[in-house]
Amino acid sequence: MSESAPDLAGAWHDLPRALGPPPATALLRATPADFRVMEDPVMEPEGAGEHLWFLIRKTGWNTADVGQWLGRTVGARPRDVSWAGLKDRHAVTEQWFGVHRPGGNDIPELQELPAGIEILRVARHGRKLRTGMLQGNYFDLTLRALDRPPELLGPRLAMIARSGVPNYFGAQRFGRDGGNLDAAWRMLDGMPVRNRQRRGLFLSAARSFLFNQVLAARVRAGCWDRPLSGDLMTFTSSNSLFPAAGLSAGDPRLAWADVHPAGPLPGRGGMAPEDAAGALEAEALAPWREQIEALGRLGVDGARRALRLPVQRLWWRREDASTLRVGFWLPAGAFATAVLREACDYREGARSST
Repeated sequence: MSESAPDLAGAWHDLPRALGPPPATALLRATPADFRVMEDPVMEPEGAGEHLWFLIRKTGWNTADVGQWLGRTVGARPRDVSWAGLKDRHAVTEQWFGVHRPGGNDIPELQELPAGIEILRVARHGRKLRTGMLQGNYFDLTLRALDRPPELLGPRLAMIARSGVPNYFGAQRFGRDGGNLDAAWRMLDGMPVRNRQRRGLFLSAARSFLFNQVLAARVRAGCWDRPLSGDLMTFTSSNSLFPAAGLSAGDPRLAWADVHPAGPLPGRGGMAPEDAAGALEAEALAPWREQIEALGRLGVDGARRALRLPVQRLWWRREDASTLRVGFWLPAGAFATAVLREACDYREGARSST
């Protein structure tokens, strides 16, 4: 292929911001406790069934490693351990893990837990915990070393609460220093990847990068949060699509951030925009035509994702003269860093990895 994978070392911070230059710089994740995440599951375990669900608070662990530890501890095969979503290593996160363990209603007692793992709850359920069984996540984040008084971020955060932010995929989607994306481009160029999990990570990195290119083009054009002629639209609470022609210019759902233009997760098939929206998307993706064709040959189905991310239940509190605490809820698949990059110019105090 003619294009090599881009260097992502600084590309995340170079993506255009929708709300203008941020009013302050800050340090994010000085310690794992500065980045707290709590899952909001689709359902709670019912108390009976052949699957054990564990609510685990982890610090300094990635999700897959906790899953491996849990499987070894309860004597389960790797394929019988699951989780709803990946969470950062350099954070304090609360998430559900599932283990298929039929036979009786016994609840194993896990003792001598390793450092960084706490078992908050164990219960049985009749269904397997599967990827994506989340409504969303609650975030509680602490920004330190602000170079401006914390209260100066209030107007920007209020603007974010009203308008939402561009729904970028965060840097962690691409692996450390963009390693997953580099591997994705080599895989699309013919490098065999037999491990199913790694193959999925690489494909996801490629599609996420391509989505970000279209969203960046629309941010530059000032139309990331409003429809263009020929656009396809989607809802905050649903992945269904409908043509923008069905919206009136003054439809209140646009102002309420309830419907949004939808951008591409490239692959084979799927609906495509037309007219002005189609032309903008085609131009943004033109350098990556061969990679998109390769995604189709690998059997990846095309899909679409909202370009705008509404930020719900947003709150903030001054902790001291250089520290601000911020909390909000985001739907599953959204990135807290997409919100923070519109609020401030942050730098990471700890390396992030799922």
